Amino acid sequence: MDRNFWLELKEQLLDFLIEIGPEIFYSVITLIIGIFAIKILMNLLKSTLRRSKVELSLKTFVESLSVFVLYGFLFFVIGSILGIKTTSFIAIFGAAGIAIGLALQGSLSNFAGGVLILVFKPFKVGDLIYVNENLGFVEQIDILYTRIKTFDGRIITMPNGNVSNSDIDNRTMEKYRRIDLNLKFAFDEDIDNLRKIIIAGMNKHQKLATHLPVDVWLDEIGEYEMKLKARCWVESIEFWPAYWEQLEAVKKELDREGIKIPIPRHEIYRGAQETNELGISSSNN
Repeated sequence: MDRNFWLELKEQLLDFLIEIGPEIFYSVITLIIGIFAIKILMNLLKSTLRRSKVELSLKTFVESLSVFVLYGFLFFVIGSILGIKTTSFIAIFGAAGIAIGLALQGSLSNFAGGVLILVFKPFKVGDLIYVNENLGFVEQIDILYTRIKTFDGRIITMPNGNVSNSDIDNRTMEKYRRIDLNLKFAFDEDIDNLRKIIIAGMNKHQKLATHLPVDVWLDEIGEYEMKLKARCWVESIEFWPAYWEQLEAVKKELDREGIKIPIPRHEIYRGAQETNELGISSSNN
């Protein structure tokens, strides 16, 4: 009885393999060919995008999305070869899509955020942006995440959903950016003379935007000093190096002209009476 059972099971298994074997064979061949075909298509797409004038941010997004779509189509073809009906296949994918969508709501939000970033272009790869208290250059925009590189060499990965819903300060979108220097001087300094000295120092910078104004204005009268604001324009990409260089140039020019930085001073007036350490007033009789 046991022998007959195993023989019958063996025959059923052989019949099953004979019936479904060709589909499995064709599916494996299709999978192998499909993987190689996807690699070839992605290389062609990358080379095409590289030769085109498409922005780098859009290139990375298209590449990531294309891989997802191509592999999805490959699995659809393999399912069809295995005998899964199109309606059943769509139903399975639909149910799986709903389940995955509920489980990955954050990822779907990030995908939508990536689309919004590419459509409205608040920034692109290479821009210097300040977002979510992070300042850095945009390194990559994927379908789910944006990566920026900070000035101290850190890579920060941020979900596109959070980025697209945040205030984005793009500091390189405009070609030129203004430098503001806040300076303090004693009240007895001559404003016109200070203006002349400061402008002379700032005009020496090689990367100064000469077609835009360089000016110095009295910004505030403080309790112990007056505050001047010196302003000039440089290309946005050169802002921070130019800022530090201009601050140093102004300081050297002021030193050359003998202008000192003010030191807070208090004037003490002595009254007619003096108070001793015990708090008892005394006067000369």
